[in-house]
Amino acid sequence: MLHLVLGGARSGKTRYALKCVQQEPPPWYYLATAQPLDAEMQHRIALHQQERGEQWRHLEVPFHLAATLQENLLGPLVVDCMTMWLTNMMLQGYDVAAEKRHVLHALERAGKRQHVVVVSNEVGLGIVPENALARRFRDEAGLLNQELAQIADHVVLIAAGLPLVLK
Repeated sequence: MLHLVLGGARSGKTRYALKCVQQEPPPWYYLATAQPLDAEMQHRIALHQQERGEQWRHLEVPFHLAATLQENLLGPLVVDCMTMWLTNMMLQGYDVAAEKRHVLHALERAGKRQHVVVVSNEVGLGIVPENALARRFRDEAGLLNQELAQIADHVVLIAAGLPLVLK
């Protein structure tokens, strides 16, 4: 099953995604797309790993998400988060359209063999950004979320820690 969890920053979407996966027996996989580029982010990542505990297997996949999803990971998994992955793709000059196709295909296939919960930020509820890169990111993130929602079996929007089932 492929499950999409959308929400704003600090809305509770990751907590919700983790609970979805923990309904099944471990091991659980956590595919992290964030990069520890500075001390604050390194500390943040370390805290989150400690909070999740030892039953989680952590994989850092800031770039090669499709390839990782095609590996034989046995157990339910969380991909957190697609907007961070998209940021990585854009800032490193990847062909975003091609990478999205690969990831969407890999997610669809993975969701047929195991429980996959994908986390993504809903960024389209704010103001129109002032610069071209931010506008492109907003547009790409919105389109990616639409494509994820199309292939997902379930879609939930989290606001203030509360789930709203969309699909």
